[in-house]
Amino acid sequence: MRDRFEIVVPTLFGLEAMVGRELYRLGYDTKRTENGRVTFDGDYDAVARANLWLRCGERVLIKAGEFKAETADDLYEGTKAIEWERFIGKGNAFPVKGHTTRSILASDRNSQIMIKKAVADRLCRKYGCERMPETDTEYQIQFTIIDNTVTLMIDTTGAALHKRGYRAKSNLAPVRETIAAAMVMISYWKFEEPLWDPFCGSGTIPIEAAMFKRNIAPGLLRSFAFESFSQIDKDTVRDIRDEARELMHTDVTLDITASDIDPAAVELTKMNARTAGVREFIKVSRCDARKIMPDKPCGSIITNPPYGERLGTVEECRRLYRDIGKSFADLDRWSFYILTSQEEFERDFGRRADRLRKIYNGMLKCNLYQFYGNKPKRKK
Repeated sequence: MRDRFEIVVPTLFGLEAMVGRELYRLGYDTKRTENGRVTFDGDYDAVARANLWLRCGERVLIKAGEFKAETADDLYEGTKAIEWERFIGKGNAFPVKGHTTRSILASDRNSQIMIKKAVADRLCRKYGCERMPETDTEYQIQFTIIDNTVTLMIDTTGAALHKRGYRAKSNLAPVRETIAAAMVMISYWKFEEPLWDPFCGSGTIPIEAAMFKRNIAPGLLRSFAFESFSQIDKDTVRDIRDEARELMHTDVTLDITASDIDPAAVELTKMNARTAGVREFIKVSRCDARKIMPDKPCGSIITNPPYGERLGTVEECRRLYRDIGKSFADLDRWSFYILTSQEEFERDFGRRADRLRKIYNGMLKCNLYQFYGNKPKRKK
């Protein structure tokens, strides 16, 4: 019987449904969806597959336990009651980090110390030692205390999932890889039609689009914390990675263009696309977004233009939105998917979006404005 447990996938606010769909495609049923997290039941194979394949999740965490706590004693006893020896061996390190929200236990630092002490006391009693050496593999414990409910988890990911491994360098305000992937997956872009990002920056959206349509697992270029866990069979991990390589689509022809007015961004996009293994599928050029001239009658523009947070002023960005609204108006059969935090975007762009989706870029609330192009008339 394989060891099974509840698995938690934290997400950026607004991407929970996307992660649920990804898990379904991997063969796992969502157990619960909350703001900023999705949970499902699985084993260590599920841990490996979720880490390797999830495009929109931030981490993969094993839930060790959950309980109510209103005092430090409640926190200590609840933590100590969990079977930590199920996960952590005698020599393993187990650092603790986390946060509290709307809780009587208001101090993150004090909660961290109490949880660490409770886990150590439990393991020392189980292993018959005075103190845990913590010289071996690290099992990072994460906690959240929300409305006095304590959730204790073990991080199997390491560096967050949006760190794919292809973007060693980025420009000043890059869109996070998980958001870029979600933008592509939300769109109605078909691989036989062109896709254009006229504000490509470091190339994240075009690269995620190429990886998605070629079915390249987003975690293939990197390693994960779980790969050093004693519970993980190394041959199984190798087989899962080999399987992912075999599942790549090699017969897909893509028409993806990445452009930017900044020559440094153009070179950065080329470098990152090459590292990601999709350089041959992306045409990269220097171009002013206000002057793009697609040579195809229909397609999708998926982009993250400046919105005055770290690049340019708000007024400069609004003027840019008015300009691209006028130039994009001629592309009546193209669809546009534009992410920005500016609430007046539709007014500046000159058109009301067909659909709006809220996505939080970190703590910054953004909207993904979706404008659908006119469908070509069917021939009789």
